[in-house]
Amino acid sequence: MSNIAFEDDRDLAEASAWLVRLQREEVSEADGLEFEAWLDAAPGNRAAYEHVVSLWHEFESAAPQVQDELITLDRRETRRIVRGGGTRRWWLGAGGMAIAAGLAVAVLPGIVAQQATAETYATGKGERKRVTLADGSIVDLNAETKLSVTYGRNERKLELAEGEAIFDVTHDARRPFTVAAANRVVRVLGTQFDVRHRQGDLMVAVARGKVEVRPMTAAASGRAFTLTPGQKLNIASSGREELGAVDPQEAFSWRAGRLIYRGEPLANVVADLNRQYVEQIEISDPELGKMPITGVIVLDNQPAVVARLSLMLPIRSVPSDRGLLLLRK
Repeated sequence: MSNIAFEDDRDLAEASAWLVRLQREEVSEADGLEFEAWLDAAPGNRAAYEHVVSLWHEFESAAPQVQDELITLDRRETRRIVRGGGTRRWWLGAGGMAIAAGLAVAVLPGIVAQQATAETYATGKGERKRVTLADGSIVDLNAETKLSVTYGRNERKLELAEGEAIFDVTHDARRPFTVAAANRVVRVLGTQFDVRHRQGDLMVAVARGKVEVRPMTAAASGRAFTLTPGQKLNIASSGREELGAVDPQEAFSWRAGRLIYRGEPLANVVADLNRQYVEQIEISDPELGKMPITGVIVLDNQPAVVARLSLMLPIRSVPSDRGLLLLRK
């Protein structure tokens, strides 16, 4: 372990409290927002949290008999230390295992002997949701998205069954973070990226850090790609792969209720819109669905959205049994 000095015991005390809080079975959106605010409130908060997580992993990897000895420590004394009752600085180095022991006992309830935890998050039509995972990673879910999360001792595995999500991943070199979707696996250590899985098609866009996209198994077809900030990868259900450039602000714009397109086929745009509204939009002619759209669509009320489409393309809408039918003008 490297030597690390914290000027204020409260940094580590608050970080350990957050680790316990985020390990609860139910973590609300308000909890996530409060955690984000705490991370940004002081320069040392993020470093303190990452260090507490690192200490916990060291405790997890300790021999069982060592864990048993740590658990028998006087909890009241340990909690007094962790809550910042003393005035000394915390030096984490050659003698740091005493601090590791204190933190381990303090965060023990609810997570000791926990090999893996699984959670499923889902959104409905027009719903967007932000969730904070147990390690502090933040995920924004787009409409009609289903994401399963399994955290174990040595890995963080997620599966995007359908939909779209933006991941802001807490760095943890000991537990790689992977997202499986459309027979591919996206592997990261700490970064921010967007993954969209739509009817077998996959898109990955990177805003920060670096991600690897590879086939799910060694026997599967397809190449491995390494994406850096400003790059995106499109993989069609047919297997066609296309690596290109992307403006992350455009790729992530749906979080703010906007969809930005550059030459996107109308059929894909309609598929995106149908995730947002109960009344479905249909296209009368497959050739019409191939028409490219370039522009910004604000996701307010559906009639206004369809009206904007008619300004971008020579189309009109009429009522149908399911909602609206798009026709050529």
